[in-house]
Amino acid sequence: MPPVALGAKNLTLADCVALSKLGTDLRFDKSVAAKVRASRRVVEAAVADGRSVYGVNTGFGKLSSVPIPREKLATLQSNLLLSHACGMGEALPLEVSRLAFALRMNALCLGCSGVRMELLKLMREFYNADLVPVIPSLGSVGASGDLAPLAHMALPLIGRGEVHDGRRRISGMAALKRIGAEPILLSAKEGLALINGTQIMTALGMIVLHQALLLGKASDIACAMTLEALRGTDRPFVAAVHAARPHPGQQRTAANLRALLRGSKILPSHADCGKVQDAYSLRCSPQVHGAAKESFEFARSVLEVEANSVTDNPLVFADGEVVSAGNFHGQPVSQALDFLTISAATLANISERRTENLVNPDVSGLPAFLAVSPGLESGMMIPQVVAAALVSENKTLAHPASVDSVPTSANREDHVSMGVTAARHASMVVENATKVLGIELVAAAAGLDCGEPLAPGRGVAAAYAAVRARVPALKGDRILAGDLENAADLVRSGSLSRAVEKKTGALEPRS
Repeated sequence: MPPVALGAKNLTLADCVALSKLGTDLRFDKSVAAKVRASRRVVEAAVADGRSVYGVNTGFGKLSSVPIPREKLATLQSNLLLSHACGMGEALPLEVSRLAFALRMNALCLGCSGVRMELLKLMREFYNADLVPVIPSLGSVGASGDLAPLAHMALPLIGRGEVHDGRRRISGMAALKRIGAEPILLSAKEGLALINGTQIMTALGMIVLHQALLLGKASDIACAMTLEALRGTDRPFVAAVHAARPHPGQQRTAANLRALLRGSKILPSHADCGKVQDAYSLRCSPQVHGAAKESFEFARSVLEVEANSVTDNPLVFADGEVVSAGNFHGQPVSQALDFLTISAATLANISERRTENLVNPDVSGLPAFLAVSPGLESGMMIPQVVAAALVSENKTLAHPASVDSVPTSANREDHVSMGVTAARHASMVVENATKVLGIELVAAAAGLDCGEPLAPGRGVAAAYAAVRARVPALKGDRILAGDLENAADLVRSGSLSRAVEKKTGALEPRS
């Protein structure tokens, strides 16, 4: 991949996905050095003048009124990292930690943090050598920045902490030796600048958003497959219906479904059947899927702004002004990710209902539970139960984290966003929804096998072929766990969408 430039305020979701991958290099935009040095001169002038500046020569949080003598300023910054590195839980996924590291660099490159270029260059050396800090997943309340996890992210720069080096973990000091560098001696403001930001929640959010966009496409694909397996109608998807209620997501979803079903020989074969209306989970899919996709686009707009923002405190402007404010507060990200979580849970809910329609002989017109010999065999009976378990779990995880707040730092930090919690819940719900969609894909493919041998729409045919390449037809009871995971991976990896789009053209939403 070509290098990604930091510091130009133009990072997109696609850039962030690239930055999360090993092997992507980054560089600094040509404007970075001048911006960073101008901000740094302000910090150095404040130190020289003996002015009291929060985070430069004072304590932190409730201790902000405690002055720190000049000879202790370096110790103040290293102490900040050591004391705040108390995160817990499993390490964040490698791609999230790598992206968070890049996003923290990007924020510092924007020239309002008062750090030195030496610090940024060392961070770039780590990143371009694929040395990724090990960051615990638990411990941030999402205001004053993601303090605990970002402290762990910064430790290797001073020779402490741990680093992912391929599949193994090495010490921060060993990582420095690998790139021929020495631990950096942090200067005034730099420790605070490293940990005072929203990059953990933003990195988690970007990765889960990418997966949610793939989920949105897969939901339309699975719905079209189920519609054909159930011998439903495409009439609810005609453009005039959605022009009468022109929500953009609804219109784009209906267009996707029309493209997926185009050329079907199954649909006209039952045009005169006795069915009057399909179940809501089919008929209302443009309205439900479309609303979810609009929330994903809202999350994209918030996260792309956040990825290109300065989120530490105080802000150090080149004109000499130093302002203590609240850009570290994660509420915009937290709320957007809660909305994404609710929407992903809804996609899982409606998918599980379509699976129920497929396996229930009272409504499907298909063999009970799609079994070859119902009674002797259970077929797809229990995969639907698994889907029900997952959507039930999602309902508890979808409680908004952003409405919670717990005061910290002796009540000085009295309102927080819980942004990392929102991001973690979003990740869990999107993964559960991915599994639920995988179950529907397997069931829909089995349903298509049960019908007369007529060609489905071109998009459905491509989806069916993609599923059958990973999941053999059900010819009797067998262990289905691996098949369901393979189907989920078709959604997760994007290979299902890519296979279908070769036949239908691009589907929305763009990822």
